[in-house]
Amino acid sequence: MEPSAVPEEEEEMPLTAASGPAGCQLFGYVGIEAVLDQMKIKTMKTGFEFNIMVVGQSGLGKSTMVNTLFKSKVSRKASQPGQEERIPKTVQVQSITHVIEEKGVKMKLTVTDTPGFGDQINNENCWDPIIKYINEQYERYLREEVLITRKRKIPDTRVHGCVYFVPPTGHWLRPLDLEFMQRLSKIVNVVPVIAKADTLTLEERAEFKQRIQEDLKTHAISVYPQEDFDQDPDDRLLNDRIREKIPFAVVGADQEHQVNGKRVLGRKTKWGIIEVENPAHCEFPLLRDLLIRSHLQDLKDITHNVHYESYRVRRLNESNRPALSPLNGLPGKGEGSSNL
Repeated sequence: MEPSAVPEEEEEMPLTAASGPAGCQLFGYVGIEAVLDQMKIKTMKTGFEFNIMVVGQSGLGKSTMVNTLFKSKVSRKASQPGQEERIPKTVQVQSITHVIEEKGVKMKLTVTDTPGFGDQINNENCWDPIIKYINEQYERYLREEVLITRKRKIPDTRVHGCVYFVPPTGHWLRPLDLEFMQRLSKIVNVVPVIAKADTLTLEERAEFKQRIQEDLKTHAISVYPQEDFDQDPDDRLLNDRIREKIPFAVVGADQEHQVNGKRVLGRKTKWGIIEVENPAHCEFPLLRDLLIRSHLQDLKDITHNVHYESYRVRRLNESNRPALSPLNGLPGKGEGSSNL
């Protein structure tokens, strides 16, 4: 009796499957990932806007720090070549706008300086011009947004991040610092830094940072990155590491020096050169990564979705309250208060 023939196994056809929702399979190449390339090309063509504010008393190196961040003279507009504009030391907000381009990507950068903040004998309500300026930018954006025929792209002058410079006293936060950051953290992203950290020893720096963290926690001051806005687990892990380092101990310098055959940004002293971009010398690289490399878009998103949204709700409630009724789906009189 001849053995029965064993049927040959059917050859399986190689398939590339992308798992989707239950009952949905995508076979073969579709090209969905090309959306990222489209977004990149569009962004490179149109560019984007980023507005940063620096706050602190005179002599803490605010302008130098901004120049170091963007490796350009962006914090002063020269009236003549080789000269820097002298800004009077009054609590008046000064804004300078530049267009920075790197590898085909254009960014319209606006730097807002607050010269003279905290320099007066009587500093009562010295934060009013700064808070007024921030709210004015929200108001300007809101007026454009509520127009019946509005621009395709609304100019964004809203402040996306505020770098607050803490004097390197080595003690506790001053009452002025506490009061200002309490008010400011409700309307803008605040990133505190210890200015001129090279004036402190490593032990003094660590102790000062711990005291500042205790002050912020005691007075319920929420600085960026805010823990309440962490949604993704990976983002929470990253932001937890950042929060452990805040406030960043930074050193600013816009001059290059020769170190071991390389040109580096730094400050020259009698005992050596303090390298700004060396993590062993200061935490400037952490601040730069936070503001530019890793969290720039997040700063813009929180500004739009949280701070501006709170301002928008408050303003619309104030302006429309007499005409509101349950029929139009909006809160009536006495409802819908803002958290500002």
